Amino acid sequence: MKKGVFLLILVSAFLIECTTVPVTNRKQFRMLPESMINSMALTAYNEFMASNKLIPSSDSRTSQVKTVGAKLQNATINYMKKNGYSKRLNQFSWSFNLVESPTVNAFCLPGGKIVVYSGILPITGTEAGLATVLSHEIAHAVARHGNERMSQQLTLQLGGIALDVAMQEKAKETRDIFNLCYGIGGNLGLLAYSREHEYEADKIGMVFMALAGYDPSEAISFWEKMAAKNSGANVPQFLSTHPSDQNRIAEMKKFLPKAKTYLNQN
Repeated sequence: MKKGVFLLILVSAFLIECTTVPVTNRKQFRMLPESMINSMALTAYNEFMASNKLIPSSDSRTSQVKTVGAKLQNATINYMKKNGYSKRLNQFSWSFNLVESPTVNAFCLPGGKIVVYSGILPITGTEAGLATVLSHEIAHAVARHGNERMSQQLTLQLGGIALDVAMQEKAKETRDIFNLCYGIGGNLGLLAYSREHEYEADKIGMVFMALAGYDPSEAISFWEKMAAKNSGANVPQFLSTHPSDQNRIAEMKKFLPKAKTYLNQN
């Protein structure tokens, strides 16, 4: 079957939604229903949390994650309400967690389930550094990049069969694609977001952290540190899905003046 037929099968199964992405206003086409994506996200989240060591709220590191997370949550909700994007958060049930792991990584699932690995904290250092990571991951979820990526991967890897068929006949493969798209599990980064998605998440994240009261220039400092680590032999897991090159940092510097206009607007 030709690629066009593959896409037609997906389109015939679900209505393609055309919307614009917050902050960037990029036209976005998503083939998969958010209700199904959120259901898969909740299942994946529960499975992940059941098999990883959760660091309790009494730990100062978890306290920092929850404090920064709450500020970003409020900033994100306020921005979305003020700019006509409230529907994107209809199915969100926010949660910020820290798990014990040397892995340098973090992820945010559809529905606002955020997980930070303790291995990234020595690199984030300050609240602003942590806000950079959390806002970037929240941006991916709010922009629904995973939906776009998963739509593409279902077409490429499963021959373009409809999602309901994929769930029934290729349940494991479909679940694996979901986990890889959202950075869950041991094989992170195999299905990295596109460069366009990364640039977009950088910009949206800088706006969210500015609205939460964090200087968005701290985001550039953080990614410069990550880029320096990228030059070593052992690339942190976070970088396998979030490339930090000079072009990317240059784009963030271009966007910085606009991001700064959002400082303390909430």
